[in-house]
Parts: sequence; structure tokens; C-alpha cells
Amino acid sequence: MNVMHYKDYTARIEYDDEDEIFFGKIADISDGVGFHADTVVDLKVAFHEAVDDYIETCTKIGKQPQKPYSGKMMFRVKPEIHRRAALAAERAGKSLNQWAEEALDKAAG
Repeated sequence: MNVMHYKDYTARIEYDDEDEIFFGKIADISDGVGFHADTVVDLKVAFHEAVDDYIETCTKIGKQPQKPYSGKMMFRVKPEIHRRAALAAERAGKSLNQWAEEALDKAAG
């Protein structure tokens, strides 16, 4: 996966062959913040500017900038599902957290 990181934000990067540009979008927040450039070097600069501008704009309008997801998930499942997941993790030689992360990553594509 093509990603960039800056100030705890992550951007997913793609290339548009028709327009011959790189473009990205800040991931893990619902506010739509995108950027683009012709070169990788310029794309990195554009990403940093997009993050800084997003934070500055939020401050100006009195809005708290969204933060990327923490990686902590808390949810409830039926006891039988919990048991089967724990057994599957044990059979795979993994902790339940490791097993669940891989299963969620695979399901989320």
C-alpha cells in the first residue's frame, strides 16, 4: 500500500495515469482532505501543507481537528463467537488480538 505519514496523519497515495499526477487523501478521518502533485517530492510537500492547513483551518473556525483512529477497538460479541475466535487464534499460534487484527484487515480489504 502506498502511504505517507506526517504529524500522526496517514495519507493513501495513488497515481492517475491519464492526468499523470500523484494524488492522496488523508485517511482515518471523515473530513475530506486531499492533495496532488506531479512528483513524489512535491507530493510530500503538498501532503504536509494539506495537514498543516487542515489543522490551521480547524483552529480558525473553532473546530477540533479530527484525529486518526487510535487502534483501540472495544465491541461486544456473543460468547460463542468469542470462544470460536479464541480457539481459532490458539490454533493459529497467535494472540486473540493478533488474530482479530488480521481477520479485520482481511475483511476490510
